[in-house]
Amino acid sequence: MHDVVLGIAASPLYLVAAGFFALYPLFSALMWVWTSLIYWFRRERGGDLSFYAIPDEGLPPVTVLVPAYQEGLTICRTITGLLEMDYPHIEIVIVDDGSPDDTLEKARSYLTDPRVRVVHKAVNEGKALAINDVLPLVTGEFVMIIDGDAVPAPDALRWMVPHFLRNPRLAAVTGNPRVRNRDKLLAKIQTVEFSSIVSLLKRAQVVWGRVMTVSGVIGLYRISAIERVGLFVHDAATEDISTSWKFQRHFFDVRYEPRAKVYMQVPPTLSSLWRQRMRWAKGLAQVLRRNSDIWLDWRNRRIFPVYLEASLSIVWAYTFVLLSAMWLITWVLGVPLLGATPVPAWWGMLIGTMSLVQLGVGVALDRRYDPEVTRYYAWAALYPIIYWIQMAFITAIATPAGLLRPYGSGVWRTPRSAD
Repeated sequence: MHDVVLGIAASPLYLVAAGFFALYPLFSALMWVWTSLIYWFRRERGGDLSFYAIPDEGLPPVTVLVPAYQEGLTICRTITGLLEMDYPHIEIVIVDDGSPDDTLEKARSYLTDPRVRVVHKAVNEGKALAINDVLPLVTGEFVMIIDGDAVPAPDALRWMVPHFLRNPRLAAVTGNPRVRNRDKLLAKIQTVEFSSIVSLLKRAQVVWGRVMTVSGVIGLYRISAIERVGLFVHDAATEDISTSWKFQRHFFDVRYEPRAKVYMQVPPTLSSLWRQRMRWAKGLAQVLRRNSDIWLDWRNRRIFPVYLEASLSIVWAYTFVLLSAMWLITWVLGVPLLGATPVPAWWGMLIGTMSLVQLGVGVALDRRYDPEVTRYYAWAALYPIIYWIQMAFITAIATPAGLLRPYGSGVWRTPRSAD
């Protein structure tokens, strides 16, 4: 058995896999950090905010669309937050997508405000169809879509709308999600994640030329662009990623605005996090499968880096799972395979250190918008342990389903808590 293990360790395939496993996290982290800093230098470093200086009479009307399913515990807080937004021309449309709880009744209690409308769908068909069905009722040129458990900062629209007035090719602007329920350990880690992975990566992707996704929790859209691409994708696990790619394949721009904050709930338990990330991983695989033909058209070249990086992240997850399984088998047999251990050794500590650098840069970039985020950096060391391992296995499990079944139901089943 010892000779067999030595043969495996010396094989070219194993050496390539081990090299990719070791180098990819370092290279990708360096790339994300470097390009996100370029974004910061170009768009956030200075104090000149003239880009956003538009008088109230120059701001167009905006409809806020809230697709809601089983949001009885959170919908009142969301509507209240929307009514408190500092924007001169706003209407709010709540779409109850056949909720079995009291979402509809609570939404209707706000009809005394003339800015609020409520639409009831008797049959639950999912978030994307809830949006698509109501869009013909929307007045104006722009619609902000926000989740039924999210609360935007009062000035969010004032940061997002100017992008559309300056760029006629712009289809969507995605905001900066901030974690609201920060009491549990897992939520504290996700607070750092949304600064150091989500926000940082969006900054980087804007520099690359294309953005992976307009976050479903908040996005401002040009309605004519939505109509041009055939409305929101309703037959995928993640309508936000799929629709974002449709925009960009039709050569619309998508932008990220870190100043447009929205406060949301994150999964507080490992089981709920597992379900959420399984859906995300399946949705990403569906997008890669649906858009596998982008390489045939040079006009899609700006989305090549996003596609390649997403694909390599999936390959890395499988490499991690495979090498860990090989190490476990050989360890049980008494001859552990060198270089395949999931237990951090010298190189593993180097990867972990680079991860902490990336997390630190993300926190530093977002602290101006969320000063309290620095308090949670102490939990960042747990990120590689809890997240990398879990996400590697989630990706390995969910990817085949997304690749083999790129189309399916987008009906939601999202459990909520009061906080």
